[in-house]
Amino acid sequence: MLCWGNASFGQLGLGGIDEEIVLEPRKSDFFINKKVRDVGCGLRHTVFVLDDGTVYTCGCNDLGQLGHEKSRKKPEQVVALDAQNIVAVSCGEAHTLALNDKGQVYAWGLDSDGQLGLLGSEECIRVPRNIKSLSDVQIVQVACGYYHSLALSKASEVFCWGQNKYGQLGLGIDCKKQASPQLIKSLLGIPFMQIAAGGAHSFVLTLSGAIFGWGRNKFGQLGLNDENDRYVPNLLKSLRTQKIVYICCGEDHTAALTKEGGVFTFGAGGYGQLGHNSTSHEINPRKVFELMGSIVTQIACGRQHTSAFVPSSGRIYSFGLGGNGQLGTGSTSNRKSPFTVKGNWFPYNGQCPPDFDSEEYFCVKRIFSGGDQSFSHYSNPQNCGPPDDFRYPDPSKQIWTVNEALIQKWLSYPSGRFPVEIANEIDGTFSSSGCLNGSFLAVSNDDHYRTGTRFSGVDMNAARLLFHKLIQPDHPQISQQVAASLEKNLIPKLTSSLPDVEALRFYLTLPECPLMSDSNNFTTIAIPFGTALVSLEKAPLKVLENWWSVLEPPLFLKIVELFKEVVVHLLKLYKIGIPPSERRIFNSFLHTALKVLEILHRVNEKSGQIIQYDKFYIHEVQELIDIRNDYIIWVQQQAYGMLADIPVTICTYPFVFDAQAKTTLLQTDAVLQMQTFEDSDLFHLIGVICGLAIYNFTIVDLHFPLALYKKLLKKKPSLEDLKELVPDVGRSMQQLLDYPEDDVEETFCLNFTITVENFGATEVKELVLNGADTAVNKQNRQEFVDAYVDYIFNKSVASLFDAFHAGFHKVCGGKVLQLFQPNELQAMVIGNTNYDWKELEKNTEYKGEYWAEHPTIKMFWEVFHELPLEKKKQFLLFLTGSDRIPILGMKSLILVIQSTGGGEEYLPVSHTCFNLLDLPKYTDKETLRSKLIQAIDHNEGFSLI
Repeated sequence: MLCWGNASFGQLGLGGIDEEIVLEPRKSDFFINKKVRDVGCGLRHTVFVLDDGTVYTCGCNDLGQLGHEKSRKKPEQVVALDAQNIVAVSCGEAHTLALNDKGQVYAWGLDSDGQLGLLGSEECIRVPRNIKSLSDVQIVQVACGYYHSLALSKASEVFCWGQNKYGQLGLGIDCKKQASPQLIKSLLGIPFMQIAAGGAHSFVLTLSGAIFGWGRNKFGQLGLNDENDRYVPNLLKSLRTQKIVYICCGEDHTAALTKEGGVFTFGAGGYGQLGHNSTSHEINPRKVFELMGSIVTQIACGRQHTSAFVPSSGRIYSFGLGGNGQLGTGSTSNRKSPFTVKGNWFPYNGQCPPDFDSEEYFCVKRIFSGGDQSFSHYSNPQNCGPPDDFRYPDPSKQIWTVNEALIQKWLSYPSGRFPVEIANEIDGTFSSSGCLNGSFLAVSNDDHYRTGTRFSGVDMNAARLLFHKLIQPDHPQISQQVAASLEKNLIPKLTSSLPDVEALRFYLTLPECPLMSDSNNFTTIAIPFGTALVSLEKAPLKVLENWWSVLEPPLFLKIVELFKEVVVHLLKLYKIGIPPSERRIFNSFLHTALKVLEILHRVNEKSGQIIQYDKFYIHEVQELIDIRNDYIIWVQQQAYGMLADIPVTICTYPFVFDAQAKTTLLQTDAVLQMQTFEDSDLFHLIGVICGLAIYNFTIVDLHFPLALYKKLLKKKPSLEDLKELVPDVGRSMQQLLDYPEDDVEETFCLNFTITVENFGATEVKELVLNGADTAVNKQNRQEFVDAYVDYIFNKSVASLFDAFHAGFHKVCGGKVLQLFQPNELQAMVIGNTNYDWKELEKNTEYKGEYWAEHPTIKMFWEVFHELPLEKKKQFLLFLTGSDRIPILGMKSLILVIQSTGGGEEYLPVSHTCFNLLDLPKYTDKETLRSKLIQAIDHNEGFSLI
């Protein structure tokens, strides 16, 4: 090991040397014949991990940062970690995190801001402790800022804790510090390769080279083209296409390494630490020009200096602050450009000159920097191996991804003889959208670094081959575990908005999994997956559509076929018969599957037909549904809208009909054309129902607009009624009336016509005589609005309203009706919300053993009055069938409560037609509350069956 820089606290581990600073690389006797696995550098202390997993520390120990009792100028073993195989370390200003081979994290040192994640009250912890709250999570990387900490899990989750003064935790602006690890939920679903932390800023790097940063940005160290701190992760757009593979941070600056071996730096540059031959700060990433032409494979940042390793020459370059010798150039001068670190550097596989003294030459294995110190792990030329290359990350520090090696490992175990850690590995991988999004990447020509709105970065053939290799009949245990993880963990957690395009990939790859095409999994996996897909917000759905549009035809067809099979499966169930209680959920399933097909059909049409249009035909439709009846229901939906829950009509999705089905539809349509579409009998019947509701003081949930009741009372509907019925049209009419300028005709380009949909065809109707030739202008705009309102509420529905009016007046005719206001008449039908709960209690009657002062009854009313308003309304719905009350108020609503046999384990039961409640004799308030809420929460459907 070679060390240089600040030695004033013994942080170089060179023992009791005279110098406070070491100006050029010096051998450390301590590390002779020892291999170093990792080095962490704090401000005044250093931590070394050897290849056998033992940990040594040296330097200042005033805050317990060495993990043992005293300060040490020579590395001393941290005995408390003796039983652990430590694989990685990271240091903050005065705290340390260590990661063992099981993915557990140990912490010690300063805990002023909760940076140890131990939830303790002590200022500092001198003996390493396990962070218990992360014990269920397998961590693969840790990173320390000065006073905050980050961890990355195998499942691609990022955790943070410690100080949040500048937003460095990425959790928003509200908390100033966090003493226990918190999941950064805004990053879920993204496949990460690396985490990094600076003084008070943080970064994550995705597998395809996208960088998200947050925290302090006073010097532009986030590279976001400004100097504003960020409290949540922000995408660093300017580096998205640069193939970034590694990132490291100093106190206030950042360096990034590209796949090609280039270096970008940004942030504070006052000491030259950006290497741009200046002392300016850079708020945008800028390539280090003087390193161009050399391929850099390692970079490291100290507090205010930067190091870079070039394997072709075997040399280390450094730039930035040199006052403590940390540049290794032999002087304390700052350097604004890359400058060679002193030493007899020798490239791996280099030619040995004659009279070569191997002992005096150094082959760099890996460089480390931090604080004001620097280190190089090296070997002599005669026994050197290749140096580390940060462009090819260590697989043991990476998230789970589905790849050849992992699958072979899983398949190597005989079926039914699964170690628990393998089951956990499969579960972890398929429960994490981040892991699946990092799988099957297009690695040839580094294509996946081009991931964006037009390119997914996925190798679909690799996805298909690997899925088929994994899901096999002779390994049922693997299939069962994958299915369970998808069903219970992955799909239920999906959200409609996504943090990045890389979080969208599994929507493309998952249909390739054979489990999706297994009809046993349609309702548990394929349909919930489809529901998540159709629920996506506009922007991510658009990206997915772009990705679909460039798929090879067989791959696109695979997704279409999957959801066609789901539709056929559901229609077969429908033909057998669906219980009434399950019809609503069946409808939603069918709607989801058809909606996915509709989106795919739209993509197919826009892309000039990736597959033939007839590949969307579902030939079984005609055998499985009554296609004529489906068409009639669809026509009624188009004409009237529907009042109640109705089945999904396949006619809404006409692209699934083959020629035979279309012929049947044509014949059905021809028959219908010979009849009047406007079924007056139906509206007459609804009028009668409305009248009967008033006559019998029964509340009916008919959501007619107020305009209907105005018309019943011979009052004219107005623009305000149009705003209620079709708000966007109403608002447009108001804007027309309110427009202050004279150029109404030129601005709005309207004439006295209205465009209406008539059974799928569009028609233009004139609102006045010669309306098509009459332009709307400032003088006649009120006339236009009046004519429009008149058409909507009167002319267009004249015959249907006449039928409704006749039916209503059959029951509720007479002069008394004219005494009502429209909203009073409306309240007569649908009730109102003037609740008086004490009145309800007062009017309640009791049967059986119950009376007003019975202990169970007193307890019941105590619980009822403590319920929130929504729960009280739910109770009304549960007991009476409506959550509204009659126009005469609570006094007209008589409830009856009767005692019932059975024990306290029974639920209350309602007899809705009689407003009657069966209430078991509960003896304590909590049981009563729990059972009552359970009953009213599940008042419909089959959740309690």
